[in-house]
Amino acid sequence: MFARHGTVSRFAILVMAIVLAALLWSCSEKSSTGPASTDPLDLSEAEKALIESDNEFGLKLFRQINAAQGDSNLFISPLSVSMALGMTLNGADGETREAMEQTLELSGLTPEEINGSYRHLIDLLTGLDPLVQFDIANSIWYRQPGFPAPETDFLGLCQQYFDALVTGLNFSLPEAAPTINAWVEENTNGKIEKIVDDPIDPLICMFLINAIYFKGDWVYQFDESQTQDEPFYLLDGSTVTCPMMSQKTIHRHLSHEDFRAVELPYGDGSYSMVLFLPEGQIEPNDLIAQMTPENVAAWLGSFISDSADVFIPRFTLEYDRELSNDLAALGMGIAFDPNLADFTRMYQDLPVWISKVKHKTFVEVNEEGTEAAAVTSVEMEFSGIPETFQFKANRPFVFMIRETQSGTILFIGKIVDPTAE
Repeated sequence: MFARHGTVSRFAILVMAIVLAALLWSCSEKSSTGPASTDPLDLSEAEKALIESDNEFGLKLFRQINAAQGDSNLFISPLSVSMALGMTLNGADGETREAMEQTLELSGLTPEEINGSYRHLIDLLTGLDPLVQFDIANSIWYRQPGFPAPETDFLGLCQQYFDALVTGLNFSLPEAAPTINAWVEENTNGKIEKIVDDPIDPLICMFLINAIYFKGDWVYQFDESQTQDEPFYLLDGSTVTCPMMSQKTIHRHLSHEDFRAVELPYGDGSYSMVLFLPEGQIEPNDLIAQMTPENVAAWLGSFISDSADVFIPRFTLEYDRELSNDLAALGMGIAFDPNLADFTRMYQDLPVWISKVKHKTFVEVNEEGTEAAAVTSVEMEFSGIPETFQFKANRPFVFMIRETQSGTILFIGKIVDPTAE
């Protein structure tokens, strides 16, 4: 059933996304033996538009990074990047703001709608499932003393709508970077320890940071005694041995001409992981190229509930990437240009621009469930001043973790070797 007919060796493992998916999804009914469905969420049209925008931006960013990075492990959090840039957006004006809105797929929404929707999204996601821990934290750290203060309206918007911790800090002191990194470590439950370089570059005037932490236990946990070492087929035709977890139960799944997919729920069913295993002559990169919002929604809406044999590797991954080139390629290059960037709503009399967007993630998948974390830091710089369905992921696959109500992408990634950390 799983023979690749000579193409297995060319696959990269895909670990795609922790996704919060499918608000009021009419095609995503649960099995009668699965977790209970939650009540539909009451979202405004602007909030629905923001979620759709976040998903479209996340898939676009994932495709861009995958194309630039090639066949190696990849794991990002589109929601974290969007939150950090969403705060930064409040400081942008003119063509810079227009370019950022276009890149974030927010064109057509007013600033009030964007901010209000982020506010509601934070409230929704952090209190949705009592059996799953999902935390969002935002902070702004700006250079003080003897330096122009950021605009009061800008800081107020970030505090009101993003719950941002706002702190003036002497970046020249030796404890400055450790102070910010301690906040990062605390808000990722120790999974990500550092995002700010020590010492801090003297031209950096502000950090806008988002941190996300997710921990969910499977509804149907894997029996650790059933985990066995099995081969996993790599791109070059060689194999590595990895611990392969297995179970047989009722799961939502899909048999598509290009892939097999299965959904594994967490907690009370509000979140889940969705895994995609390419089939036939389809390579993981081919599948990623097909992952538009429309295709992903159609795939997820076509799942059925039935008995499934599921095999997935146990793995841990840490990933980091500087996203400036990726975001510039997606259309917001003006924000990185010292001569063109307009962040006058952040600093009225100080020319600033985005110098770096640093992104770090962590994910661990084991028999109990999944733990994941992400941090995004935007650095502002200044100048001058039928048969039993069987799913055995012993070759490259794609997965999502999604919340089955709102439809917001959290993480998205790719792995070529489940034994690599």
